[in-house]
Amino acid sequence: MKILSIFGTRPEAYKMIPLILEMQKHPNIQSEVCITAQHRELVDNALALFNIMPDYDLNIMTVGQTITEITVRVLQGLPAILEKSKPDIILVHGDPTTAFAASLAAFYAKIPIGHVEAGLRSHDKYSPYPEEMNRKLTTALVDFYFAPTDVSRDNLLKEGIAKDLIFVTGNTILDIIKYTTKENYKFQMDRLNHDVDFTKRIILMTAHRGENRGEPMENICRAVLRIVKDNPDTFLVWPVHPGKAVTEPANRILGGQERVLLTQPLDIIDMHNLMSRSYLLLTDSGGLQEESPSFNLPTVVLREVTERPEGQKAGTLVLAGTHEDSIYNEAMGLLTDTQVYKKMANAQNPFGDGNASCRIIDAILRSAKL
Repeated sequence: MKILSIFGTRPEAYKMIPLILEMQKHPNIQSEVCITAQHRELVDNALALFNIMPDYDLNIMTVGQTITEITVRVLQGLPAILEKSKPDIILVHGDPTTAFAASLAAFYAKIPIGHVEAGLRSHDKYSPYPEEMNRKLTTALVDFYFAPTDVSRDNLLKEGIAKDLIFVTGNTILDIIKYTTKENYKFQMDRLNHDVDFTKRIILMTAHRGENRGEPMENICRAVLRIVKDNPDTFLVWPVHPGKAVTEPANRILGGQERVLLTQPLDIIDMHNLMSRSYLLLTDSGGLQEESPSFNLPTVVLREVTERPEGQKAGTLVLAGTHEDSIYNEAMGLLTDTQVYKKMANAQNPFGDGNASCRIIDAILRSAKL
């Protein structure tokens, strides 16, 4: 069976890599990879870490690209690749524009489509934007739904998707941890080896979402500065997204502060090993909400809504919003109340057990009766 995996961003790459590695080992699967390069350098670096060479590369990224331009370039570029590859099924992942546009191109070519990480919903079409609508539009086009959790499955059932087309698999991002975390690890980004005081409680932070730019990002930065100043036994590490809307407030408010290190974005191996040595995570990332429980890392989510309510229910995360005082109060609660912290740190990860890729492969082959 020929399976063509199509993706374009770094988060997609990291979540598809463990699935690709498993498919490469399977005797009944011929695995091919197509990248749109919606994120050019970031995707290249992610694949290089795991020695994966794409079979096809649309190379669509341009400076200042718009959502419309991404969609159009994927739709224009994929037909020739689909005609050459002639896959039995294509796989797309999650919610980037690449996933929606690739699904539409495959639908036009009448090729079956499998959606990895199907069924996530925030129920607000503008948050996250454009990801929430990308998910819903992709749902309307695909044939097989690999839902990471029961909540995701239930979302799909409520939208009328047939039960026998939905497979609850867990999230593939947890599969990659066995490849990334190491004892006595030396960071590739040397500043982490020399400039971080690991005798203190490490607060790891990421913030980059489009809906958080502007005043919300200012609020986040001010709250974090207060948190660090009021807790002398902490040290903040923030791998900063390269966009000006993030770097400008980050450098203006937090740059040069004691016990604060602003770095370039980290690859997944550095990130996972930093997570394993951190005390608290502040993030607006969806993927990190899924990964952090595997590291017993309590998480404060810097968003007004999350499409991962499983974490709230399981107690692995708390939703703080984007107001300065709410962020400060939620973080301070975890930094000062040992019992609250331990309860969150020891909560079971609701997003999977590290075997999602094998379940997805099994579902595809059973559906194809191979």
